[in-house]
Amino acid sequence: MTSTNRIRGGALLARALKEKGVDHVFTLAGGFCNPALEGFMECQMPVINSPHEQVAGHLADGHARITRKPAVCLVGPEGFANAVPAMLEAWGERSPVIFVTGSSTLKRQGSGGFKEIDDVAIAAPLTKYSIQITDGERIGEFVDRAWTAATTGYPGPVHLSLPVDIMFSSFEENAGREERPFVRNDRSPPRAWPDPEALEDVLNLIGSAKHPVIIGGHGVWWSRNEDKLQAVGETLNIPIFNVPYHQKLLGEDCGAYMGLADFHQYQPSKFAIHKADVVVMIGGRLDNQMNFGNPPFFPETTKLICVNGSHEELEYNRAADAVLLSDPGAFLDALMEIEASGNWALSNDWFEANRQKRGEWVEKTLADLAVETEADAAKNGKMHPLQLSLDVQEEMGDEDWLVFDGGNTHFWSEIAVNLAGWQGRKLGGIMHPGNYSLLGVGVSFALAAKNTHPDRNVVLISGDGAFLSGGLSIEAAFQEGLPITVVIDNNGGLDCISQQQERLFANGKHFATDFRDIPFHTMFEGLGGHGELVTNRSELVPALRRAMNSGKTACVNVKCRGVISPIVAATSDKRDKASIE
Repeated sequence: MTSTNRIRGGALLARALKEKGVDHVFTLAGGFCNPALEGFMECQMPVINSPHEQVAGHLADGHARITRKPAVCLVGPEGFANAVPAMLEAWGERSPVIFVTGSSTLKRQGSGGFKEIDDVAIAAPLTKYSIQITDGERIGEFVDRAWTAATTGYPGPVHLSLPVDIMFSSFEENAGREERPFVRNDRSPPRAWPDPEALEDVLNLIGSAKHPVIIGGHGVWWSRNEDKLQAVGETLNIPIFNVPYHQKLLGEDCGAYMGLADFHQYQPSKFAIHKADVVVMIGGRLDNQMNFGNPPFFPETTKLICVNGSHEELEYNRAADAVLLSDPGAFLDALMEIEASGNWALSNDWFEANRQKRGEWVEKTLADLAVETEADAAKNGKMHPLQLSLDVQEEMGDEDWLVFDGGNTHFWSEIAVNLAGWQGRKLGGIMHPGNYSLLGVGVSFALAAKNTHPDRNVVLISGDGAFLSGGLSIEAAFQEGLPITVVIDNNGGLDCISQQQERLFANGKHFATDFRDIPFHTMFEGLGGHGELVTNRSELVPALRRAMNSGKTACVNVKCRGVISPIVAATSDKRDKASIE
């Protein structure tokens, strides 16, 4: 299997990733990475160059979340430090991003080499697998190991460090191919099948339930089993909720989908979870959002069952009354058979009670908003952020993608999606910050949505603070010809933090959270895009239509008033506990 053809280590890396099925690389081109970039060019791999390494990481993360397959973020040593926040965001959502660092020379490691940092150690707590490649003959092997770690069990980001002297050195083009596995293309990851006795015990608990509830999480999405989840909910009349911050699993046309399992953003979930006798969490974790499985979120009388496709997930769920190691799809298949087995007698009353609660909540929320919106119009005032998000969705098509980013902007948009969905609004997809609520991901995620769905409108609703955190990434939209529409919820500061400070600080004021009056729309015009300023609601829809029809990357800069969101209000009502924790 020897060959006389020799290629650089970077080209070996590119070929190994191409063989695995990688279809996009995101980078900020640097000298340390040039051999890999040459290799990607020779492999005809699409490479998107971004204005900052953190942006490259968020682009790769967004691409991976949408396609549900690994994408690559390639950076240099100092660029790796810039990409760490993106690594954190991917880790929170278990997104299988392959971070590759062109690192300092191996030959002089530990001697103060050019841009030398311990990237492997830094990445270790934020990835499933972090390692330095010390032998160019084994580049293909370590790509295979990293890919396997990223895609099996509970997926997640990985990190490979390739020293610059190995990156530039020459090797035989089939280096390392004399050992198994000889075929290194992508293979379906192994799936955990449930122990029959443990499965029977769980099904018996569910079969005896009078008020069952399902909470779906990451594991359902990454195992591609949302269709089975929908079928279970609609066939067995079980209300389904989504873990907060994770990509929505079910479309609004699913009758069983009720909203977020979040008492503050979606109050009917409190009724459902507190009245439930059995709660089945599938592919989720009993973390802070679930109060670690404890009361008062889950009452002591409730049987809490956690079904996870990997032991990594189950380790987070020790508080559950019953745990089951099972691929979500295998479990949902077994649950679908429960009715035919005769172990299912649930009436439709529980399901309809939850739909009624949702309808009442929607009606009251919209009525309260109408009063505020009328008052705003009477004084020609700034818009309510909830009204902004509802009006934006009204102008979107059923296949369009909505992205939102920010603090209160995020929270109000989550609520708006549920309200609009109850009224029949459909969307092609939704993206937003994940478990770590990292500001500044919105533009990158919107670009990822547009890159994978070029024929769809993609609209980002971003807080002004969130846009300032990651808005530099908008240049990639112009560079790559990926026009998106950015709607800025401009309230003049970090409003979510201001509201907490006003409840925490003894003087009732806020500090170090205000911005100057920033003309975001003119920034887009200066870059060659479309920009408009909106100061009241009557101007919004015409401006939004012009922006979406312009064919350009566009900004609608909307002056909104700061309105405390339910989650911030509920968690900062006392001065000694004015925190979002």
